[in-house]
Amino acid sequence: MASKPPTGDPVQDAPRVGPAQHSAAGLPAVAHSLRVAQQQMGLRRTAQTLLKVNQKDGFDCPGCAWPEGDKRHTAEFCENGAKAVAEEATLRRVAPDFFAAHPVSDLAGRSGYWLGQQGRITQPVYLPEGADRYEAVTWERAFAIIAEELGSLASPDEAVFYTSGRTSNEAAFLLQLFAREFGTNNLPDCSNMCHESSGSALTETIGVGKGSVSLEDLHHADLIIIAGQNPGTNHPRMLSALEEAKAAGAKIISVNPLPEAGLERFKNPQTPRGLLKGAPLNDLFLQIRIGGDQALFRLLNKLILETEGAVDKTFVAEHTHGYEEFAAAAAEADWDETLAATGLDRAAIEQALAMVLASQRTVVCWAMGLTQHKHSVPTIREVVNFLLLRGNIGRPGAGVCPVRGHSNVQGDRTMGIFERPAPAFLDALDKEFGITSPRHHGYDVVRAIRALRDGDAKVFLAMGGNFVAATPDTDVTEAAMRNARLTVHVSTKLNRSHAVTGARALILPTLGRTDKDVQAGGKQFVTVEDSMSKVHASRGNLTPASPHLLSEPAIVARLARAVLGPESATPWEEFEKDYATIRDRISRVVPGFENFNARVAHPGGFTLPHGPRDSRRFPTATGKANFTAAPVEFPELPAGRLLLQTLRSHDQYNTTIYGLDDRYRGIRGGRRVVLVHPDDATALGLPDGSYTDLVSEWKDGVERRAPGFRVVHYPTARGCAAAYYPETNVLVPLDSTADTSNTPASKSVVVRFEPVD
Repeated sequence: MASKPPTGDPVQDAPRVGPAQHSAAGLPAVAHSLRVAQQQMGLRRTAQTLLKVNQKDGFDCPGCAWPEGDKRHTAEFCENGAKAVAEEATLRRVAPDFFAAHPVSDLAGRSGYWLGQQGRITQPVYLPEGADRYEAVTWERAFAIIAEELGSLASPDEAVFYTSGRTSNEAAFLLQLFAREFGTNNLPDCSNMCHESSGSALTETIGVGKGSVSLEDLHHADLIIIAGQNPGTNHPRMLSALEEAKAAGAKIISVNPLPEAGLERFKNPQTPRGLLKGAPLNDLFLQIRIGGDQALFRLLNKLILETEGAVDKTFVAEHTHGYEEFAAAAAEADWDETLAATGLDRAAIEQALAMVLASQRTVVCWAMGLTQHKHSVPTIREVVNFLLLRGNIGRPGAGVCPVRGHSNVQGDRTMGIFERPAPAFLDALDKEFGITSPRHHGYDVVRAIRALRDGDAKVFLAMGGNFVAATPDTDVTEAAMRNARLTVHVSTKLNRSHAVTGARALILPTLGRTDKDVQAGGKQFVTVEDSMSKVHASRGNLTPASPHLLSEPAIVARLARAVLGPESATPWEEFEKDYATIRDRISRVVPGFENFNARVAHPGGFTLPHGPRDSRRFPTATGKANFTAAPVEFPELPAGRLLLQTLRSHDQYNTTIYGLDDRYRGIRGGRRVVLVHPDDATALGLPDGSYTDLVSEWKDGVERRAPGFRVVHYPTARGCAAAYYPETNVLVPLDSTADTSNTPASKSVVVRFEPVD
């Protein structure tokens, strides 16, 4: 039987700390998954949902974007996937009487964990100007309020339309179509905060801003390098692919400031041997200093160039551009500078080089540990240089693998959710719909916050997500949101963003991935794109949490009709009735989606074309893959300071907090902890178990403080520290971003420690 939500926030003042674990998954993961599922859904509903997760006739997990193979397990989900499903398919409900009992001021004082535990929102609610409580509102009135505010703007560019990675392809396509017909490219999305650096670097170097590998490539690789990523917590099903690769003979190098249990040993719950013993994954752990990755790959590239026969000269001559300039820059790589930047010793780098030279097929995987620094884009370009040197793009078992986070974040970008759209995309959109899309660029996430802060944007609408908790510089962001005339959130559950509102606010409850979607045209399905460019259907199987919910496509379609009126020739009502009509239009606008409806009807879907992977065709400005030669950068650390990275616990997914434990790191009952190497802690006078404020330092001189963190002595890289977000987002300056991509630099924050009693 499902349990009731907590009535009070749990006390988090005294986290308990024990030994870190050295293996991931296994029986504890199974037990924890089932316990959380039972608490949220009860036994019958648990079976009804979990047996449909990631199945060809089921629904796509609302968690990460890791792909599925053609052959599926009966239980095709991980622990965190089970938590994500349980939270969405929960039997708990947030009805209008909840809002009557909890004013916004009360919600603002609650933790993200407490808010998320309350359950599914059942009706649209409205916060009038000057009021302190949301109240029930009809859908017609909600859309009229939005239309009123949008209609009063001096320019369409005073509106911001944000998209979370959970949004389906169909809803994302409609949202960007509506925004552009309305007259703006202000379409920031969660990619701006995560893999924007990957897209920027890959588009310039190989011509496609996506990964170039498939699951089969991982299975057949000789060497897999995992840099700045923790698959055991963030993408647990990736561990199965790594286990299969290891069984086939692959070697694995992990490059990370923290040791991670999932890469030490994986106890696969799908096999008896896995449950009992598990398999070691890492062959070499390079415990790199935060931000030292570009220096590491630059030195490896120099050493490859100096090794007779190591460069694939035929590939370089036929398929690349800029080799000479790159080679000259790589020749300048310096051992002493690299050792200082990385914190590694020479023997470890030489061991990595030997493994690289022994591999004919190499894959490099990465995540936020590479993408959220000032120099992230040149770092990823250097990774591409590394792969190009030995012909490891467009070869089976080799390539680039940026591991995406949210389940359709890549698909949303494919559908046109982008503030800087390609002219060819806009031309195709305009031709299909007879509109004139704006050509000037819109706001990304950071620029949207600045615009709200400065009064240049007045209406904010979010399709999913938890914008306030996901973004940097919390105090600045919250003040910016409160400066808006209207904030609107399309959501399934409560989160922090619902308590930080504009003068007026709306919460529009929507169907989740697990819910049946029946429209006037019959039962519908939506589609998603995974991290490896596979597009497939997602069909919910549960009765919706309330008869008052609308699907995301229906919400966008009705909003467009309310705002654009009868002057719009776009068949919004038809799109709401039958999503196949949306896919027909997508097939004529978005390359690679030709004959969309027929191809997605195939169980498992289809893979989008990728020139570099499929035929070593590189659609760049030069027509070839581009070597680059940026100067090597790494963070400078003043005396008495540490370099902080923000990260997730094992009991969270992005900003969704499932619980207060991080069992792989030995932390229970609280989240306000900071992980510090024992030698650094001793030098700074920070005993294990003591409490400290974290204060970030940046060139603007503004004090940003995160108070009351328990010090945990932990084997981090020297000079480095780590703490969970969103609690530490307050330390990340809004203007501290990656060059080119403008992604917040959340993985390299200079902090000082101010101990408290």
